[in-house]
Amino acid sequence: MATDDIFVQVDGRPVAVAQGASVIAALVLADSLCTRRSVGGEARFAFCGMGYCQECRVSIDGRPHRLACQTACRAGMVIATGAGSQA
Repeated sequence: MATDDIFVQVDGRPVAVAQGASVIAALVLADSLCTRRSVGGEARFAFCGMGYCQECRVSIDGRPHRLACQTACRAGMVIATGAGSQA
């Protein structure tokens, strides 16, 4: 952990990330490679990295449908993915 790291929560687990890192980077560090589930129940994850595909949608601080690839982490941020939910 570097001195400029902050902590966020990913699906209830604390994760140290660099200040200014994207939420998608925090998910990768947390080994949480599922942002949501398709209507058929398949795991989905970020695809384009630009916010266009919408595959990176997660809940951040209780707000659904936030784009993980376009959102910078803040200390104490709570990120909920679709990893545990089923369609």
